[in-house]
Amino acid sequence: MSRIDSEIVTAEYSAHHLQVLEGLEAVRKRPGMYIGSNGSPGLMHCLWEVIDNAVDEAVDGNGDKIDIILHDDGSVEVHDRGRGIPVDIEPRTGLSGVEVVFTKLHAGGKFGGGSYAASGGLHGVGASVVNALSERLDVEVDRGGKVYAMSFHRGEPGIFTDTGEKRPDAPFRPFEDKSELRVIGKAPRGVTGTRIRYWADRQIFTKDAAFQLKDLETRARQTAFLVPGLEILVRDDRDRGPQTPAASAEGVLAPVVDEVPREISYRYEGGISEFVDYLATDPPVTDNWRIQGEGTFKETVPVLQADGHMIATEVERTCAVDVALRWGTGYDTTVRSFVNIIATPKGGTHQQGFEQELLKVLRSQVEQNARRLKVGNDKLEKDDVLAGLTAVLTVNVPEPQFEGQTKEILGTPAVRQIVAQVLRKDLAQRFSSTKRDDKNQASQLLDKIVSEMKARVSARAHKETQRRKNALESSTLPTKLVDCRTNEVARSELFIVEGDSALGTAKNARNSEFQALLPIRGKILNVQKASVSDMLSNAECASIIQVIGAGSGRTFDIDSARYGKVILMSDADVDGAHIRTLLLTLFFRYMRPLIEDGRVFAAVPPLHRVIVMNPGSKPNETIYTYSEQEMHALLAKLRKSGKRWHEPIQRYKGLGEMDAEQLANTTMDRSGRLLRRVRMEDAEAAGRVFELLMGNEVAPRREFIIDSSGRLSREAIDA
Repeated sequence: MSRIDSEIVTAEYSAHHLQVLEGLEAVRKRPGMYIGSNGSPGLMHCLWEVIDNAVDEAVDGNGDKIDIILHDDGSVEVHDRGRGIPVDIEPRTGLSGVEVVFTKLHAGGKFGGGSYAASGGLHGVGASVVNALSERLDVEVDRGGKVYAMSFHRGEPGIFTDTGEKRPDAPFRPFEDKSELRVIGKAPRGVTGTRIRYWADRQIFTKDAAFQLKDLETRARQTAFLVPGLEILVRDDRDRGPQTPAASAEGVLAPVVDEVPREISYRYEGGISEFVDYLATDPPVTDNWRIQGEGTFKETVPVLQADGHMIATEVERTCAVDVALRWGTGYDTTVRSFVNIIATPKGGTHQQGFEQELLKVLRSQVEQNARRLKVGNDKLEKDDVLAGLTAVLTVNVPEPQFEGQTKEILGTPAVRQIVAQVLRKDLAQRFSSTKRDDKNQASQLLDKIVSEMKARVSARAHKETQRRKNALESSTLPTKLVDCRTNEVARSELFIVEGDSALGTAKNARNSEFQALLPIRGKILNVQKASVSDMLSNAECASIIQVIGAGSGRTFDIDSARYGKVILMSDADVDGAHIRTLLLTLFFRYMRPLIEDGRVFAAVPPLHRVIVMNPGSKPNETIYTYSEQEMHALLAKLRKSGKRWHEPIQRYKGLGEMDAEQLANTTMDRSGRLLRRVRMEDAEAAGRVFELLMGNEVAPRREFIIDSSGRLSREAIDA
């Protein structure tokens, strides 16, 4: 490029090409900077901003109930019983407090520290960002015996002319000279609060963006745990329509989603201790330990002066720490961290301080008890300490530093050391306690984490031997395994077959190229009740784990699994269902990644074989049905068309009653079989169900059976 050309290009890029976005215009232009995305997560983040403001009021002692309503027209409403947004005039802007909150970025009552000691909605962009990204937003404030109202269209204040139900596309007239905060009624004496209803702007959000009820209920539940005594009601008024199962090209049936309650209320008095009890599903090794404390630190921040200038000032902060934790017999780790009631799913300095100090204290305790624990030269790692831990960590910090507006990571450096100090002091007292109960729990905890360390060291040394090639070369696989020939893991299938009689038929029915068979005898061990050592010493459980070849528990490596699909093939009767449930318990507890990856299936063998007689020399037709209802519907259809069938209709009691051709056509051949994929949408809920149905506690299971007996059809029981 010549010098002259270079000068021309440079001259074309000048100051007038720089775009300055002011006010809410910047939010609409770059929504991802404020809410992360313009899909469902961003839509939910807008809702969190509104809810967090309501929760801040409740935390500050104003109001004990919040209503969240998903309306059928796509809007959402949040109603709190707080003090109500200020309605008087803000002196610098000349606008009402309501308009300032909803139209000015970085405006609110959470900057100076006078209105809120510690809050989640800190950055002052929550309400204004939601307003900017809404096609319509209506706010009503109960305050001083009056009901005030204001409406906005894509962030601009004005008046909608509604002829009936409120609609975002109703005629809108923006204010021209001066905006108006209308008084639309009287509020009962002593009643205060704020109602916000908004319609998300579909010019901003994607077509498939929708409010996720499951996420909303999870957030409401955890907030109710974190703010004892606060009631949060969630109501879904949307029309969800009928929910039907969908089948894939291979015949895999997706599960039917149960109808969820349209209204549910959350209120807990036990705080984070009750939250830990809710999250933990395994039997306890320690009690629920509650650790509380606080510390101070200094930081330099810009402080707004009376004359409007910002001056860097050193201020002293107080950080309050509250932790509830317990260890269980399992190996999963559940740590939930929060800052001023706001979840920090990606952690931050508070969680770093918690995990680092936990490791440091327990390493010291193991070293002091090295002879009894027989640890040798091995050292604990963080995963050893966190195995089986369920913890909820909360800190309250004035003006916390978050990494980004989405507030997923706490960045305040001083919090790390304060959390560590509080944890160090409390754990030192617990481990040095002379009380018998404390000493027993400390001893059991050290035994558990040392056993986790030894399992990790052993698994690391033997990891390569678990792979398919090594397993085949070492000839350690069970002799009863009927393996397949292919080396392609994604293509291979392992059928876990009930009984030797079914195995004989399945051998002739399978495709030996990619279908392997492993027979089990009867009902395996209920691993929900048994210890790890009992499970490993059980021949059937050990064989299944050995054949799959990916290990078990915390050391399970899904990349080492020898088969792309694991298919549970049991009889279509009550005993077969029980065997399938016991197998699923084994997979859920010790090989959960297979379920999470969608690689565990249940075969669906037919219940009946109907032979339809055709006239003349035309061969008879064989039709298989999979339920009593389906069979009766088929017979009614045949009767209506004048066709006859062989009597009696064959009812299969087990897989062994089929010949190889029938078993292949109905259950094993990919072109004609049906499989039910085992899914786990909510690990916590699944864990509670397994503990209820398969755990040690009998009383809750008895109550469940009695309460659910009315929903069971007698015809569904194969007697």
